[in-house]
Amino acid sequence: MFLKTIAEADAAGRVAEIYGAQKAQLGFVMEAIQCFTARPDLLPIYADFSDKIRAGFSLGMREWRLITLIAAKQIPSTYCSHVYGKQLIGELGSKERVLAVHSDFRNAGLSAKDVAMLTYAEKIATDASKITAADIAPLRAAGFTDVQICDIALCAAFRCFVSRFFDAMGTTPEATFLDSDPDFRAAMSLGKAS
Repeated sequence: MFLKTIAEADAAGRVAEIYGAQKAQLGFVMEAIQCFTARPDLLPIYADFSDKIRAGFSLGMREWRLITLIAAKQIPSTYCSHVYGKQLIGELGSKERVLAVHSDFRNAGLSAKDVAMLTYAEKIATDASKITAADIAPLRAAGFTDVQICDIALCAAFRCFVSRFFDAMGTTPEATFLDSDPDFRAAMSLGKAS
């Protein structure tokens, strides 16, 4: 990372709690968490906000990950593409399916509802200022409620914020998120080198 952050051995209080929870879950503390400690008061704020967004998310984790993958591609974010691309392998059934969605979600065999969701997420990550009421109509037609549409927007916009912050701080994907398949790895490496 580019800036000094709190090392795991130096963490105390709430930072230590957050580090400990992530280490218990993953076996390590992600740079995506650690980077928020360049200003130590930010990590608890970020963790609480992120936890509350995810806890109240009205769609499933599959949808969270799909939205994130498509938003990360538009940013472009190598870090988030690797993390969420790897997580989607199990949910979509294969690396080939993840690559197909990443390459062209409109023609990757997803449901019409998924395509409507990802079209909206892509537009948010590309240029949200161009979104109009006409962009909402296909979501409602696909069966999304207003709360779910709000959550799609929140997930995509949240990814734009955090992915850009991660890059600005100099985070790099941890080895566990870097796939051994060179084609998959190359496809997920969109922005900053991994």
